[in-house]
Amino acid sequence: MTPEQIRQVLEAVRGNELDVDGAMDQLKNLPFEDLGFAHVDHHRAMRQGFPEVIFCQGKTAEQVVEIARRISDAGSTLLATRADRAHADAVRAALPGVDDNPVARTLLLPGTDQGDIAPAGEVLVISAGTSDLSVAEEAVVTARAMGSRVRKLYDVGVAGIHRLFAYREQIDRAAAIVVVAGMEGALPSVVGGLVEVPVIAVPTSVGYGASFGGLAALLGTLNSCAPGVAVVNIDNGFGAGFFAALVTRTQDRGGEGL
Repeated sequence: MTPEQIRQVLEAVRGNELDVDGAMDQLKNLPFEDLGFAHVDHHRAMRQGFPEVIFCQGKTAEQVVEIARRISDAGSTLLATRADRAHADAVRAALPGVDDNPVARTLLLPGTDQGDIAPAGEVLVISAGTSDLSVAEEAVVTARAMGSRVRKLYDVGVAGIHRLFAYREQIDRAAAIVVVAGMEGALPSVVGGLVEVPVIAVPTSVGYGASFGGLAALLGTLNSCAPGVAVVNIDNGFGAGFFAALVTRTQDRGGEGL
């Protein structure tokens, strides 16, 4: 539950619109719900500004469905990442209306808490190549789920850097920029040298053998000489999108934080 949802419950009790037992029913699963195989954190939105997100990898379809049901039943926005086809098909059957993005491998179902999320500043997600789209799309879905306006700029890597410069207006307009790049991971440094807003670099596992599954790109981004570049883990589009949304949300609130 979000702070606003809890406030509504308390206001309803004070206004005699809801009795104590009814309030207890709505609040009984705070701060978490024990499913045996998982403890669903219903307090996450209060602490971090967004509900718990399901990382599907390593979970059975049945486990993902049960967690998804509990999050959705609580009125929270459901976001699941790293969902394979079995996960996606099972959740869509259980919760009609779920948006399935097979490229991003995400599942999204807005909850009643979406009304509490103010539109945030614009996030620009840039990918070096088309092969990076899965990670880039994960960042896009995440930032949008958190209320950010998102633009996409794909396949503008350093092998043809003139493609990036053709979109300078979009780059300058962004409040935070996610840059997704594999191979040697050079693009985040280039973008970081052009802008005065935070750049979140996402090294990807795309590349030939010497890229070592993304390690070369990770080291390249960590060693960026451009200031203002933060780095998340290899292929972590979710983490980058989440961070970018937090940055823009804080900016929209005058730097007061969440």
